[in-house]
Amino acid sequence: RRFRVAGRRSTSPNLFTGIVEEMGDVTSLTNLDAADGKVDLRIATPTGFLDGTVLGDSIAVNGTCLTVTALEPAAFTVGMIPETLRRTNLGELVEGSRVNLERSLRADGRMGGHVVQGHVDCVGEIVELRKEKDALWFKVEIADDLGKYVVEKGYVAVDGTSLTVCEVGNNWFTFSMIPYTQEHVVQGKKGVGDKVNIEVDIMGKYVERILSATA
Repeated sequence: RRFRVAGRRSTSPNLFTGIVEEMGDVTSLTNLDAADGKVDLRIATPTGFLDGTVLGDSIAVNGTCLTVTALEPAAFTVGMIPETLRRTNLGELVEGSRVNLERSLRADGRMGGHVVQGHVDCVGEIVELRKEKDALWFKVEIADDLGKYVVEKGYVAVDGTSLTVCEVGNNWFTFSMIPYTQEHVVQGKKGVGDKVNIEVDIMGKYVERILSATA
């Protein structure tokens, strides 16, 4: 595939799988406090990650679907509006922060995780970490009104990573990571008190909406 910095908008659907492809490094976050907005986030990527990418494509950054507004061979820029900053942890990034990256799913791609829209529901907080042999367990608190959409052995996207729910409470859930995942996503480097983007499985919302409309 060849790298293009211009061209027509990609026809790939704006869906993701929660299988993080690479980690990138934030090189700048500009205009964060500007009165007129225009917040730009620039991320450096591993060589080859952006091959085939064109302006207007969607890339999930920590699970947030964002539109590419500028391209370089090994970096890209996205714009963020106030709603994005309110609903995600992206406004807390600083130069040098690592982020999870996933390009939108191609029509002929493999669905390795679950359907992830890149529409963050809330920012959760890691409240507990513990080791079990080589596995790393996380307990995450989330907004009270989202607990009903999280079920044991169901899916949840945490910073854009598709993960299986192990335990669930009214406003919390746990998940566990194998060593490979710990090394290849940003959550493996996070600690208690750190914030993570949460997207619950969209299927539960659709079912709830259908049932309420037919009640």
